[in-house]
Amino acid sequence: MNQGSTVYYVSLVILSLLVLSGVFLPEALERITANIQSFITTSFGWYYLILVTFIVVVCLYFLFSPLGKIKLGKPDDKPEFSRPTWLAMLFSAGMGIGLVFYGSAEPISHYAISSPTGEVGTNQGIKDALRYTFFHWGIHAWAIYGIVALVIAYFNFRHDEPGLISSTLRPILGNRVDGALGKTVDVIAVIATVMGVATTLGFGAVQINGGLSYLFGLPSNIFIQFIIIAIVTVLFMISAWSGLSKGIKYLSNANMGLAALLFLLMFIFGPTLFILNLFTDTIGSYLQNFLKMSFRIAPLNEETRGWINGWTIFYWAWWIAWSPFVGIFIARVSRGRTIREFVVSVLLVPSLIGFLWFSTFGGSAIMLEHNNIAKISELATEESLFGVFANYPIGMFASLVAITLIGTFFITSADSGTYVLGMMTTNGSHSPGAKIKITWGVMLAAIALVLLYTGGLQALQNTMIIAALPFSIIMALMSISLIKSLQKEAKQLNLKKGRK
Repeated sequence: MNQGSTVYYVSLVILSLLVLSGVFLPEALERITANIQSFITTSFGWYYLILVTFIVVVCLYFLFSPLGKIKLGKPDDKPEFSRPTWLAMLFSAGMGIGLVFYGSAEPISHYAISSPTGEVGTNQGIKDALRYTFFHWGIHAWAIYGIVALVIAYFNFRHDEPGLISSTLRPILGNRVDGALGKTVDVIAVIATVMGVATTLGFGAVQINGGLSYLFGLPSNIFIQFIIIAIVTVLFMISAWSGLSKGIKYLSNANMGLAALLFLLMFIFGPTLFILNLFTDTIGSYLQNFLKMSFRIAPLNEETRGWINGWTIFYWAWWIAWSPFVGIFIARVSRGRTIREFVVSVLLVPSLIGFLWFSTFGGSAIMLEHNNIAKISELATEESLFGVFANYPIGMFASLVAITLIGTFFITSADSGTYVLGMMTTNGSHSPGAKIKITWGVMLAAIALVLLYTGGLQALQNTMIIAALPFSIIMALMSISLIKSLQKEAKQLNLKKGRK
């Protein structure tokens, strides 16, 4: 049995046991995951903050270092995709459903329900709400994705290593990456990927259900969510069968088109001047407080620490759990880019797009609440966006566009996820078989359903935080491995003094 098939079968057995536990022992699974999640966020919050900030520093170092000239591939390799298509693909895979799900829900929660600074419902509270939303979805998030993608692309395309997480650790672990230790690393990466993607699919199903419930009075329950996941699963399997260059490429471009349409509708019909002022002001306060927010753990304030656990630590765990999936996918489509071009495009461009998105949807929601026009904060998280649309002229049309966008993001995330999981469990093959991709598609759908059945959104969050912890250690080792290998190459290419 080769390394790929070993990782495939071991991962499948572990995840099948989780599905069976959720079906037959849902209360026990919910209780156990909640206890483990609570222990991790309380005991390892400091670790997550330090690790993620370290990763940001590493990425910024590559941005300004002469090492940025090194290409992710051979010297004569050319990019496979145009820059607009490339950016669309990485953005769709990297944020997707999350942006739509939390676009208005997170800023309104920070403003009206539970403020990061205790300033609920005030003018200062508006600024704090957007600043922390930028913090959660900005440079830190994309640095997590970026470092994993950068490491995999570098070793895969420049040093002809298999496209596996374990292969990136060869400078540290040597040939042990080809044995049991390497297989263990890859199994951990597969499980983290499945949990991260399944969580996002769960969010997508809940929000589509929430939108249909808000607009048409459809019941919001596990049965409707089961039907939604079943329909979308069939659609993304058709896309997965068509291959990367067709299915994901076309869907990613469709996603960007729909997202741009939704953004423009809200930007034009919403409080445009307020959005622009809020965006500009928040960029300044975000940069000004960058370091302070990066290390904020509130050791002497239980209430604030609870907020940090529920938001910042949750997000850092979410991005880490998603990073093997997004990282391998971004690496796969980034051959031929230089390290500097890669870091700029993956770290800064998507962050700015995200900041504009949250300023627009979050700012519009906050204005409605602040001016006592509508109580958006009283709606369920998954209905928040539709509640905002209902108070502007484009209400029903924008809501239908949003539901369509969630659906296409859903398909893209699942499609990309099955491709990456297929790649991870076939020894890094860039063309995993359709049957393996479909197996992983079914598993992703099953995990999402089981987690929704056992405890809804909270169960999704708990399981993801648990899956992220072991992979976070691997991420730290990957960063060290890349630095070690690049320093060695820099000496060979005489790049230390800025010469080619």
